[in-house]
Amino acid sequence: MALFATDRDLDKQFAALSRQFDDLRKALAKRGDAYYEDGREAASDYYSRLAERLHETLPAIRRRGRAIERTARDHPATAAAVGLVVVGLLASLLVSRR
Repeated sequence: MALFATDRDLDKQFAALSRQFDDLRKALAKRGDAYYEDGREAASDYYSRLAERLHETLPAIRRRGRAIERTARDHPATAAAVGLVVVGLLASLLVSRR
């Protein structure tokens, strides 16, 4: 008869498993919070580095943009042809993915 568990034994085992489950859940929640905080800090660092680099290169980007704008004004036919080629390449990429 010792082979069969009584209702009282099953209740004790269930209560012990419930406590262990709660402990595991709490430990997992603590680890999840720590991982979330680490990920948030890493993303913030990457964003600040990217913002610094962009701030440093923005004047050069503006200068090149003005140079391209002057070239497009001086040679409108060439600018239109380049624009059509770019649109065609984008369209072919979109169609080939399907």
